[in-house]
Amino acid sequence: MNEVEGVPRAEGRKQLPLLPPAGTDARPGRFTRSGVRSRHLRAHVLVAGWAALALLAATAQGTLPVTRWLAVHLFLLGAATTAIVVWSEHFAVAMLHARQPDRRWSAVRLGGVNLSVAGVLAGVWADLPALIVAACAGLVAAVVAHLVVLVRMGRGALGGRLAPVAGYYRAAAAALAAGAALGGLLAVGAVGPHGHAGLRLAHIHLTLLGWMGLPVLGTLFMLWPTVLGVRMHENTTRTARRVLALTGGGLAVAVTGMAAGRHEAAAAGLAGYAAGAAVVVRLLAVTVRRGRSPVSASAAWTLAASAGWLVAGVAVDLVLLATRSTTAALDGVDVLLPLFLLGFVAQVLIGALTYLLPVVLSGGPGERAGLRAVLERGWVPRLIALDLAVALLVLPLPEPAATAGTVLAAGAAVAFLVPVAAVLGRRARPGGGPSRAPALIGTAVASVVTVLAVLVANSGAGGTTGSASHEAAGAGGAGTVTTISLVTMRVTPNRIEVARGTALRLRVTNRDAQRHDLRIEDGPATPLLSRGESHTLDLGTVTSDRKGWCTVPGHRAAGMTLDIVVGGGTHGSPEQDGHTMAAAPGKGLDLAAGFSRGWQPRSAALPAAPGTRVHKAELRARRTTVEVAPGVRQEMWTFGGTAPGPTLRGTVGDIFEITLVNDDPAMGHGIDFHAGALAPDRPMRTLRPGERLVYRFRAERAGAWLYHCSTAPMLQHMGNGMYGAVIVDPPGLAKADREYVLVSSQLYLGTPGSEAQVAKMRQNTPDAWMFNGVAAQYAKAPLTARAGQRVRFWVVAAGPSDGIAFHVVGTVFDTVYKEGAYLLRPGDKGGSQVLDLAPAQGGFVETVFPEAGHYPFVDHDMRHAEAGAHGMVKVE
Repeated sequence: MNEVEGVPRAEGRKQLPLLPPAGTDARPGRFTRSGVRSRHLRAHVLVAGWAALALLAATAQGTLPVTRWLAVHLFLLGAATTAIVVWSEHFAVAMLHARQPDRRWSAVRLGGVNLSVAGVLAGVWADLPALIVAACAGLVAAVVAHLVVLVRMGRGALGGRLAPVAGYYRAAAAALAAGAALGGLLAVGAVGPHGHAGLRLAHIHLTLLGWMGLPVLGTLFMLWPTVLGVRMHENTTRTARRVLALTGGGLAVAVTGMAAGRHEAAAAGLAGYAAGAAVVVRLLAVTVRRGRSPVSASAAWTLAASAGWLVAGVAVDLVLLATRSTTAALDGVDVLLPLFLLGFVAQVLIGALTYLLPVVLSGGPGERAGLRAVLERGWVPRLIALDLAVALLVLPLPEPAATAGTVLAAGAAVAFLVPVAAVLGRRARPGGGPSRAPALIGTAVASVVTVLAVLVANSGAGGTTGSASHEAAGAGGAGTVTTISLVTMRVTPNRIEVARGTALRLRVTNRDAQRHDLRIEDGPATPLLSRGESHTLDLGTVTSDRKGWCTVPGHRAAGMTLDIVVGGGTHGSPEQDGHTMAAAPGKGLDLAAGFSRGWQPRSAALPAAPGTRVHKAELRARRTTVEVAPGVRQEMWTFGGTAPGPTLRGTVGDIFEITLVNDDPAMGHGIDFHAGALAPDRPMRTLRPGERLVYRFRAERAGAWLYHCSTAPMLQHMGNGMYGAVIVDPPGLAKADREYVLVSSQLYLGTPGSEAQVAKMRQNTPDAWMFNGVAAQYAKAPLTARAGQRVRFWVVAAGPSDGIAFHVVGTVFDTVYKEGAYLLRPGDKGGSQVLDLAPAQGGFVETVFPEAGHYPFVDHDMRHAEAGAHGMVKVE
């Protein structure tokens, strides 16, 4: 082993040192070794500064806008990016045996990166879209310039066995440029709800696996054998090229698939990246078997743990992406953030510095061994504590697991800080030449602060989710901060009392599965927040009562409101305000009026069950304006553009495979099939805008079943049209001459989700009752039959609050099937006059019309019949 500035001798071929020899004229600009160290010192002062700001942001929970976002991006975009730009250029010179780039232009590029990062962070903090766009463009330009330099280095350079490592740095720079562009689009809200989750997922992967992961994987080919004190494996060059093709190519395919919403492509690309990372780990393991004791056991084990966490993280990420929707996968990646930042990035820094600090700071082998011994004190319990902390923070364990993980990680960070401080306090021996400390002092300090920053940032956004109905926000003092949680369709607390003149800020965190926001009356509003996201609203000086609410349709009326009360004042509740808005049944409706020109009734005819055993259908949740009564149009929330949604039919044992797509740009929706029997946790979950899921169930039982939206508040989602029927034929069902399906429901006029409409729903005072989504439609367009024919009427009571007493005037039912059982069959002596169904029940009745004529059918609750639940069968 011939160690020169920390680079291993490669199979007898001498490597260039990582820092040029003193006095070397690396370019016409007279770049000397002292100049390199001076540049490294200045650069790493920036690194330390960014990391310190990350720590401050992480500890300032509840007082800064976008605190968690700010802490993570100060760490990754500020500290880590600056360090990677400096070291990737530095290592590329050594790996390629290339000439040192112009010092002044390197400083310009580095300055451009840092100024642009500062602009991005300030723009997001202050919510200045123009600044965000300009800063992101500047960052992309600076990174592209860095990429151009890395590419030019390879032209005419001597190269060497480690030359392929430079390709990792180039691919990483390309990933950062693309990730910065996507981040800018996301930050300014230029991405619609359909593509937001996919592009955010792509942005995260470009940053973590591209900009962070690729340089680390490439550098390990050099650093790992150096730490072990062995020669590089003879397959290192070939393996490095193959791994770059797998990881870089796989990442490109994965992020393209994520952005395009193609799960198969995204999973395939990520599988390629995982395969490449596994190859690296295998090579590291093979290198270990060469039998020498490592130069630094602490560095070796820490780097190995880091690589292991990377592979584990990518593997779990792959499973999430392959088995979940885009938004659910995004939530999973957010959960894995401590794994990547603590398990992977932080341990890479600790392991690298444990080895490199003694190399750079020492004046000879003896001092190097002494410094290394200081850094390795207590490394075994420190390593165990940090890795156990990562596991506790990542695994879905109840409290106090997360708290214990945070404490363990903080303890491990402090345990590393103490020996680092001791090592940095040393100076070169008198007469031993200039100190080598400046080159890595900044990096060492930054690494320690980084670990602490990530720990605090990962500890949560602060605040509680208590159930108290009100809390005192404090009086008088400026900058009073109150924590607000959005959870289970409620604002918690929903009442805040403050003294007049209080300078109030609200720290709002969404802890619900659905996206929510909070708007303050005549004041600021948060953006739509996904689960776990936070935003701080500055209300200024409060002098009068204020109200707040979630602006997602229906959520305000469902109770997502906030009262800010000054001096004990009060507002009426939404329920009280909405009481006078309720209309009497049928008010404003003229059911005898004509429908609009071009109106077509919904066909009630029910086709026979298909002969296939697997029934596939796609339902798209979308808003559609339809005619719901003669001359009355209303916006409805629908499955497939109709209310009720399409009727599905099969037989016992059939499999239904329903793809639900949420095309609603403003709110979440889900679906619940009463005909299936399976745990509702995943198939009935709420889908965010743009998401899709496949709901697969086997129809084990016959009946007339309801399906409906499963998203709270279900009263509103069902009351606005999100329901439908599934018909599962009983075994041996006889053939009927005609079959009709009638889904009964209530109509609530008004803006969907408004306080007035929801008040009607709560008081059960609909404007009309209807069959198949339109009041009185079959009075205008009668159903048809022929005398002597057997006609079967399938009926499902969708409600949401009223059932039905289905009756056909002028005939008697000889067959009654209700809730999976026959109550009456042909040939029995008895007859039936009504099929009575409670909300969500279903069944069918059969009759044979004795002669030609007009046979009205009604809901025999005459309030319902008179307000729209009536129709006609025209028998010829």
